[in-house]
Order: sequence, then structure tokens, then C-alpha cells
Amino acid sequence: MGRETGHPQRPTPTLSPEDVCAYLRNHPDFLAQNADLVHHLTPPSQDRGRGVVDLQSFMLERLRGEVRRLKAEQRELIGTSRANLNSQNRIHAAVLFLLDAQSFEHLIQTITTDLAVLLDLDVACLVVESNGGDIPHVHTSGVRVVEPGAIAERLGRADVVLNRDIQGDPEIYGPGAGLVRSEALIRIHVSSETPEGMLAFGSREPDTFHTGQGTELVGFLARVVERVIRGWLELPA
Repeated sequence: MGRETGHPQRPTPTLSPEDVCAYLRNHPDFLAQNADLVHHLTPPSQDRGRGVVDLQSFMLERLRGEVRRLKAEQRELIGTSRANLNSQNRIHAAVLFLLDAQSFEHLIQTITTDLAVLLDLDVACLVVESNGGDIPHVHTSGVRVVEPGAIAERLGRADVVLNRDIQGDPEIYGPGAGLVRSEALIRIHVSSETPEGMLAFGSREPDTFHTGQGTELVGFLARVVERVIRGWLELPA
């Protein structure tokens, strides 16, 4: 028979309650140095006599609940901060693409095609109200023309409207309307010589846009769109 070359496995040591008690007696500052363990311990309920309520356990459980709540809020805050930073980076990239346009047609293509990709959306449209006559450059591919008053009907007095859990409007999104389940509608005012305009961003996710979200970034993007269109068409403000 061959000799065994392996070493016999040592039994896994087990701790008894007495071992734990002895360790804590010999290390009285253990919990002070590992304070987070307190939140996992259940304090004894003291019998203080008939009709007397021991509030110690209640107070500690309340503190534990508060700690859990604060940790959840912290995780939510970190998640929101990361999402905001990601959105900011996307907007910055979109602005650079707008500024790099080599022609007005290239600019419109950037607005109606590239912005959707850069902002991780499904549809991006430039919407312009008809003024009853021929609007210069408005027949460029990607621009949606709507009836006078259609933008005011959707935006009211607001500059930005966010809608969740919707069905996309074919008048705004054309063939892409079926993809839209949430949207951001942003007013743009190019010039006193042009009709009302609007950016429409649509997502297939029903909660990508919703009331309560910050609108500063999309508002900033709209101001950039106004200026670059105005510059290409050589229009006054």
C-alpha cells in the first residue's frame, strides 16, 4: 500500500457562548472599536416590574431603523449623482456635435439623428409650427411641421414638459411614434423672424422622463440649438 501524502484535515474550530463571553471580558473595548456590530445585536428586555415598559429595546430598534433609512438614502443619492454626471457628459458631447456641424443640413441631421444616439434615446425631432406660408429650409429631412398653436397646446406656458407612460404622438414623431413611451418636449425660440419651435425627445422606456426630474441640462441643450440654427441662417435673435 502506498503512503498517504496528504495532511489530515483539521477540525473546524467552533466557538461556544462561553468562549465569546471570555473574549469580550478580556477585550472590553471590542464593541467600541467595532461599533457597527451593535446594529446587529438584540438587547435584553429588562423586567422592571408590572406595568413598567422597558423602552431600551424600542429605542435601539428605532435607531437601527434610522440607520437603515440613512443608508438607503445614501445609496439613492450616490445613484442619482452618478446618473446626473452621466447625463451631463452626454449633453456636453451633444453640444460638441452641434458645434462641429459643417452645414445647416448637417446640423439638422445631427439634431434629428445623432442626438438620439448621444443621449441614449430612441427618437429626436425638431418640430416647427407652420406660418401659413413657405418656411425657408423647413423641408429639410428630419423636421416635423405642425399646425399653428400645436406647440403651445403641448407646452402651455412652460419651456419644458416631461411626460411618462404615454403613447407617442405621430404628429410629433412621425413613423417613430410607436417607439415613444416617455418624452421631453423643450421649447426653442430661434429668432423673432421664425415660427415657434420645439425639440422632442422620445424613449421607449415609460419612465425615462417624468415630472420632478431636473430640466436644466435639456434646457441648456435647447439654448445651444437655438444659437447654432440662428448662426447658420444668419438670423437676428
